[in-house]
Amino acid sequence: MVVNKNRKKYFQGMSYREVQKYNSKNRIKLSPEDHKWLKENSYKNIGWDNVINLHNTIQDFLVKYQVEHLTLEELFLEADRIGNKYLTEEEIQDFQQKLAQELNEISEEIDKQFPQTEMEIIDFSKNAKSKPTKKRNQKTYRTVKL
Repeated sequence: MVVNKNRKKYFQGMSYREVQKYNSKNRIKLSPEDHKWLKENSYKNIGWDNVINLHNTIQDFLVKYQVEHLTLEELFLEADRIGNKYLTEEEIQDFQQKLAQELNEISEEIDKQFPQTEMEIIDFSKNAKSKPTKKRNQKTYRTVKL
């Protein structure tokens, strides 16, 4: 049995040396505690299997850092995106339709509770009180609150 040693292995489109460089570059982005954890758990950048394991672990840490810095709104959007992966297209459309209906009802209730009593009039006349600097082909108007 003849083994071809010249055939290169690839991991996610990267050769062994490229994965090592990637690991070294991204390991710098990790916190000192995570550096220490990697060292204590014997993650090394030598040996094909070790390099791949280190790469996957570094990716997990970087994803964790991204989640830690998300705002509450971004976390909800991410949770919604993940949840939508497990729904069919019909279920997603049904949910969106129900959500739009609920939002319309809420909007109508807000309009009932807080009616807009001020009327806004837009004056398009040429004799405005203060003349703003006008750019070419730009229309100007002023608003008057009653």
